[in-house]
Formats: sequence, C-alpha cells, structure tokens
Amino acid sequence: MDTKWNLFQKFLITEEVQVSIEDFLLSSIILIVLSVLLEFTYMKCAKSISNRRVFAGNFLLVAFTTMLIISIVKSSLALSLGLVGALSIVRFRAAIKEPEELTYLFFAIAIGLGLGANYQLIVIVAFLVMMLIVWTRHFLTPRKRTQNLLFTVSGDTGQGLDLSVLMAVINNHFKAFELKRFDENDDVLEASFLINTKDPEKLEACKSELQGKGKGITVTYIDNKSY
Repeated sequence: MDTKWNLFQKFLITEEVQVSIEDFLLSSIILIVLSVLLEFTYMKCAKSISNRRVFAGNFLLVAFTTMLIISIVKSSLALSLGLVGALSIVRFRAAIKEPEELTYLFFAIAIGLGLGANYQLIVIVAFLVMMLIVWTRHFLTPRKRTQNLLFTVSGDTGQGLDLSVLMAVINNHFKAFELKRFDENDDVLEASFLINTKDPEKLEACKSELQGKGKGITVTYIDNKSY
C-alpha cells in the first residue's frame, strides 16, 4: 500500500519546468506576426456589424496568454490539474453574438496552443492555409461597398411611436441591424441602432417611413470609420 502511495505521490510531484528561452522568444515573434495578420484579415474580410477594430485588438492578448499557459503547464501534471481548477472558478461573460467572432477567437487560441507546444512549423503552415481560404473566398464573393452607420431615432411618445414600431420599420429596410441603446419616458422616446447597408436609397426610404408615423420624429445617421 505504501509503495503504491509513494508512486502516486511521485507521479503528482511538480517537475521543474524546463522552458527554453530561445524557443519561447521565437514562438513569441511568430505569434506577434500571425496575430497582426489575423487582426488585419478579420477587419478586412469579416462581415460582422460590430466594432471589428476593437474586437480584433484582443487576438494578440488571447493568443499570447494561451501560449504562456501551455508553455508552463505542458511538462507538469500537477500544474495542469491546477489550471483545470482555476478555469472552473473563472467564468468569462463575453458578449459574443456572432459565430464569426467566435471562430476567429478560437483560431487565435489555436495559434497560442500550437506555439506553446513548440509546433511552430505546423502553426505557420495551418495559418497560411487558413489565410489562403479566407482571402480567396473574400475576393471571389460578389460584394458592394458596405457601410456601418449609427442610426438614431427620437420622437414624441404621444404620436404612437414605440420600440416595436421602430423594429418593424428598420427590419423592412435593413437585413443587418443591432439595437445599441433605448431610452423612453413619458414624453420622448430615443433609440439607437447599428445598421449595415449597401444601398444609400434605403436610408432615405427608412427615414421617410419613420417620419410618416407622426410629426416631430427626427432621424440621424452617423458614419463611424472605426467600424
């Protein structure tokens, strides 16, 4: 019994982690280059209507954090078990609403995993293949110039204007939109939407339909170049 227990204790003893500084620096340089390329690809090729520049800025930090964790725990069972316990406590509540965002985030994590395990060549080859697929689809897909606008509507609640009416009108003219803010009191209603459109004529048609719902309704479009 004692022999088995001693063997089990030796099995769980934290081994001294031997991390090569040269390999870690090489992986860090590769990770920075790949993360920057991934951010650029996401901002140019993604179809998400969220702020792509802000979201893409997380790729480098996510990939580097993943690489650091894997580099530390890969040679120690005890550290690996401790990592599982730590992750069971920490819960991420990220507001990821589109599958495309989650796909790019997983790809950034995969880059960190591969480089943390010192599979630099495999990671580079996989990255090049993925970028070839993404950019090929991007150039082969027919597209018009899309524009992301912050669309704000305000009006008197006494005119029968409510959120359901706004949503119905906007849904008639724009396929991609997201409610960003909604304020309402006894007198005034104000709502802001992030919309994606390829046809400027739809902006005028939507404005005309909304203003036809009652007097005093104002419509504002703001083009944010960071989206």
